[in-house]
Amino acid sequence: MDKAKIEEGVRLILEGAGEDLSREGLRETPARVARALEECLAGMERDAGELFKTSFDADCHDIVVVRDIPFFSLCEHHLLPFFGRAHVAYIPGAEGRVCGISKLARTVDVYSKRLQLQERLCSQVADAVDEALQPLGVLVVMEAEHLCMTMRGVRKPGAITTTSAVRGAFRNNATTRSEAMKLIFDGGRTTT
Repeated sequence: MDKAKIEEGVRLILEGAGEDLSREGLRETPARVARALEECLAGMERDAGELFKTSFDADCHDIVVVRDIPFFSLCEHHLLPFFGRAHVAYIPGAEGRVCGISKLARTVDVYSKRLQLQERLCSQVADAVDEALQPLGVLVVMEAEHLCMTMRGVRKPGAITTTSAVRGAFRNNATTRSEAMKLIFDGGRTTT
C-alpha cells in the first residue's frame, strides 16, 4: 500500500472541501487516514485458503454454524463503511473433518478488509469455505447497515441489507437449508 499517495489524496480532498490543512485538528489527518486505510484494507494481500491448512477428524456429519460474526468493510462505490454480522454454516464432507471455528470468522475478516460490495463479500466467504473444506454444503448469510444509505442519498438509518450465498446441499435440499436458517436466525431454539 502506498501510504504517501493516500496522504496526498487526502490532502487534496481536504483542500477541495475548503479546509485549512494547517489547522491543528487536520495537520496529521492525512497520515492518520493512510494508517486507518492500511488497517481497514489489510485483507487485500491475504489468501483465505491459508487459514485452512489444518483440519480435524471429528467424524462430524451434521451442520456446523458460527453465528453473529461481526464485520466491518468499506463500500467500493463511496468509500463509506458498512458493518453487520455474518453467519457461516457448513456440512463437513463425507470424511467428517472440521476446521477450527475461528477460521470461519477469520475468513470473514480477510474478505471484509477490502473495498467491497456486500453481495461479493458473501459469495467470496462461501467460495473460500467451499474450496478449502470441500464440504457437502456451505451457507453464508450477511446482514449489514451501509453508511452510504444511512448518511447520504436515501438517508435511511437502520435499513439492513441481507445477502446469502448457498452452495451444495444447502442449495439442493430445501429441508437442509431451512434447518440451517433456523439455526442461524433463532439459534435452533424451539417454541412450545
